[in-house]
Amino acid sequence: MLTLRRAEDRGHTDLGWLNSHHSFSFGGYSDPKHMGFRALRVINDDRVAAGKGFGAHGHRDMEILSYVVDGRLAHKDSMGEAHELGPNEVQAMSAGNGVIHSEYNASETEPTHFLQIWILPAEKSIAPSYQQFAYDPAEKRGKLRLMAGPDPQGGAARINQDARMFATVLAAGEQVDFPIAGGRYAWVQCVTGNAEVNGLAIKAGDGVAVSDEAQIALRGTGPSGAEILLFDLS
Repeated sequence: MLTLRRAEDRGHTDLGWLNSHHSFSFGGYSDPKHMGFRALRVINDDRVAAGKGFGAHGHRDMEILSYVVDGRLAHKDSMGEAHELGPNEVQAMSAGNGVIHSEYNASETEPTHFLQIWILPAEKSIAPSYQQFAYDPAEKRGKLRLMAGPDPQGGAARINQDARMFATVLAAGEQVDFPIAGGRYAWVQCVTGNAEVNGLAIKAGDGVAVSDEAQIALRGTGPSGAEILLFDLS
């Protein structure tokens, strides 16, 4: 079964410096019908103005992933980590028993577009940790590249949950298939462009909850295909 979450139906926050769309309830946007999907709790599609960002604030008991589409993101936290993150890099932070961090657009002239993803942890009150890695963009062109999971391989980040995040960039007409093990679920998030999920048309910002399907077929459509995130969930 495929359940479409249309981009235009998402929650929306516009603070001037921040233009954010929420696939699930977040902050001032509350919708009891959209509180997450399985362990996936937050997908925020954020656009941050030049030189602006999120000041120091706290998190706990959450696996937090940042996926930059355009621009650069500057990160600092109470663990002493201070880094910049750009396209074709992934940041993973286990908030554990508590961490303070800030996220700012690292550019004074250009906006930053990134997806902020929260996944509920399998275990609470663990020690907080930080990971960041870069990869060759060719690794996700026409194929699924693992970005995070509980048993990561090939340089992916480790997260404290039986969930995996993959990314792919598909040209128009290009297809990649993903088998779904029995009893598991998936969420597909279209980051840019246009695509199909098992024949269902999606566009940038759309999400699809997948249940009781043996396989997902992702296909790029439109003039330029699509960039897609795929979450494999227990």
